[in-house]
Order: sequence, then C-alpha cells, then structure tokens
Amino acid sequence: MRVFLSGPCLKILLSKVVGSVIILGSMLVKVPQIAKILGAKNAEGVSFLSLLGELFAITGSLAYSFANGFPFSAWGEALFVMFQTVTIGFLVQHYGGRSCIGALFLLLYSITLALLLSPLAPAPLLAAMQASNMPAIIISRVIQAAVNLRNGHTGQLSALTVTILFAGSLARIFTSVQETGDTLLVVTYVVSVIANGVIVAQVLYYWKSTKRFLQGPRAPDDNRATAGKHDAAL
Repeated sequence: MRVFLSGPCLKILLSKVVGSVIILGSMLVKVPQIAKILGAKNAEGVSFLSLLGELFAITGSLAYSFANGFPFSAWGEALFVMFQTVTIGFLVQHYGGRSCIGALFLLLYSITLALLLSPLAPAPLLAAMQASNMPAIIISRVIQAAVNLRNGHTGQLSALTVTILFAGSLARIFTSVQETGDTLLVVTYVVSVIANGVIVAQVLYYWKSTKRFLQGPRAPDDNRATAGKHDAAL
C-alpha cells in the first residue's frame, strides 16, 4: 500500500483519474448545443466555417495522439468532441436547406479521418496539424478578447464555459506530462491555458458591467414612467 501511494504511483493514478474526468465531461459538452438546434429546427448564428476550424484542430490532436500510441486517457475527449462537432456541422447544413452538402461533408470527413488514423498518414503531416492548434487557439481567443475589450463587457459569454475550458486545459498539462511526455502536446495546452486565462480574467474584470448590460432597463422604472404618463393624460 505504501508503494502504491508513493510519488510516481500516486502521480500516475491521479493522472488517470483526471484524464477520465475530462473524458466523461467531454461526452456531454456539446449536447446542449445539439439539443438547442434540434429543438429550434434551425442553426441560426452557428458558423459552419468556425466549426470546420475547430474540427481541424480536434482532428489533428486526435490523429497525432493516436499515431503516437498515447493512452486513451490522455486524448479521449477529442474523440467525443469530434463526434459532437461533426453532428452540429451536419445540422447547420441540414437546417440551412443544404442536406446534400451536409451528407457530403459527413462522407468527406469520414474518409479524411480514416486516412489520418491509418498507417498511410505521414508523421510530419500529423505533427504539423498538432502544431497548428497553437496559432488557431491564439487567434480565436485574441478575437474574442478584442470584442470584449471593445464592448466593455463579455455579453452572453458563459463564465462557466470559459472556466471549464481553462480548467480542462490546465488539467491536460498535467496528464500530458505524466502520460505522454510529448513536448508539442504539452506546449499546446500551455498556450491554451494562457489564452483561456485571458478570457477568464476579462469575465471577472467586466463582471459588474456585464451584469448591468444583461439586465438592461429596469422594469420597475419603466412601469413608473408609464404610470406617470397615464396620470398626466387623465
């Protein structure tokens, strides 16, 4: 028992537990978005190009980890997030009246994924796809941070979502170091932590101004003003 709880064993156990928790959470992370689209029968406001960019990053990480034989607990969430993202991509096309394009998208992506997960995929290509995650993360977060700065609030940005993304990336640094030792993978998550940390900091900094923005005009004040006008008319 003492050997099992020693430094190396405890770190491995903790890494496995953390990785499993992240994977379990990823199984449902985009289910609310899928349910919302299905319920409304439209995908208004959901960018298909944005989904493609996200899917590129997810697929690169998935294929790179699989090719290098990393344990499933180190990258499993990419698999579940990938399936959910592909589903949303099809729904965007389907409810946009482009079901044929949606079906073609599913077919082409399935073929591409099969090739990337096969021995035919060149190792340099997979490494390049994994490395491209860093600029993609930075660019996406810089754009969001600039919008927040310009508006002076974070609008409908979910504090819970950005916090989970930040925490997930932070946890992945630990699991990547323990289970893969891959510098590229670790650096990718370090960049993700920094980028997500900026958004979390903005959510906290703009908390009060965001709350005022979301509340809008006070209903009681409006009612009193309306009542005053009515009395004056009488």
